[in-house]
Amino acid sequence: MRKIVLCLGLGQMISWGITYYLVGALGRAMSAGLGWSSAAIQGGFALALLATGLCSPWIGAMSDRHGGRAVMCAGSLLNAAGCSLLAMSQGAPLYYAGWLLLGLGMRCTLYDAAFAALAGTAGAGARRAMSQITLPGGLSATLFWPLGQALSDAAGWRGALWTYAALALCTLPLHGALPAGAGRAPAHRQADAVLSPQPPVPPIPAQGHRQLMLSGLLFALLTTLANFVNAGMSAHMIPILAALGIGGVAAVWIAAMRGVGQSAARLAEVLFGARLDPVALNLAACLLLPPAFAIALAAGDSPAAGLAFSLLYGAGNGLLSITRGTLPLLLFDHRSYGRLVGRLVAPGFLLSAAAPVLYAWLMDAAGERAGLWLSAACALAIALAAALLWRMMRRPATVRAGAGGSPAQ
Repeated sequence: MRKIVLCLGLGQMISWGITYYLVGALGRAMSAGLGWSSAAIQGGFALALLATGLCSPWIGAMSDRHGGRAVMCAGSLLNAAGCSLLAMSQGAPLYYAGWLLLGLGMRCTLYDAAFAALAGTAGAGARRAMSQITLPGGLSATLFWPLGQALSDAAGWRGALWTYAALALCTLPLHGALPAGAGRAPAHRQADAVLSPQPPVPPIPAQGHRQLMLSGLLFALLTTLANFVNAGMSAHMIPILAALGIGGVAAVWIAAMRGVGQSAARLAEVLFGARLDPVALNLAACLLLPPAFAIALAAGDSPAAGLAFSLLYGAGNGLLSITRGTLPLLLFDHRSYGRLVGRLVAPGFLLSAAAPVLYAWLMDAAGERAGLWLSAACALAIALAAALLWRMMRRPATVRAGAGGSPAQ
């Protein structure tokens, strides 16, 4: 299992950097090189997120049926092909086709796919492994935003994209470290017997069904809003910090510190969070977001305040990435993890598709601070949804144990 965690963690760091954080590092250079507006460039990222949302239920079911290795290896090839098309693009057809492939590749390689692969391999005992693979993944922005800028300065944005395509191929053997057929019924039974033996799933009473439905809706709501903010900030965090008065180079490095906040919070969870209820951890993560954006709104051109915002937002977002994987292990049977989570996170990806363009339009019309105000409003809604979920799930965990196969730890 250690080899799987190590390979998946490294694969997450690379895959996030060459896909989700691509436009944040190379967007301005691509806009200048192609002579397009920021909204047109961001539209490619929006198309990718739309494709991710639309294919999410199908990819989740494929992971349950055929295993995480097949899905994630296919994602490596899709990411390489998408970056290659972007590098070759001279006009809209190749540019948007490249982002379409990257959207499919993201759904096959990022956290939701990796979490489903781990659930298929380790069953309900996958929580610790899920936390561990997010540690290097959290450093992706810290590494790839400055790396993308450096590659673009040295070899142009097309050269940077060819490097990204090569890195995507490097993830192929990493994803190939997963067991063949992980997620199929025999693999589930074998993993369950060795790693997390469980009693038969008892029938759930009608009241339990209602609670599960409401819990699932709250989970989907906070995930949707968190994905929306994450997409907007991933695309525009550097320009927002620069527009606040922080110097261009400093803005890149301060934004990159978000990854340090993510990984630091995740490391604390790995070291000390084994006995924490994932619902309470989710609430704590969500409560970090409103003060983070309050600091940003009050920061002005202060690099220290900008750094505090980046670290605090990164910490909250980093913990949310973990609970997005672990909460469904409480709510649902792990044998259908991929299919159910694929359906629940699909709205988040669909709304996220609008985030880069909506943020760009809003900031063009009302200034960069408007993007922060939008993020702050969403952060408050996320915290409220998390508080309601925590209050609902404080009740005795008989329903949760029956639904997800494991009571709160």
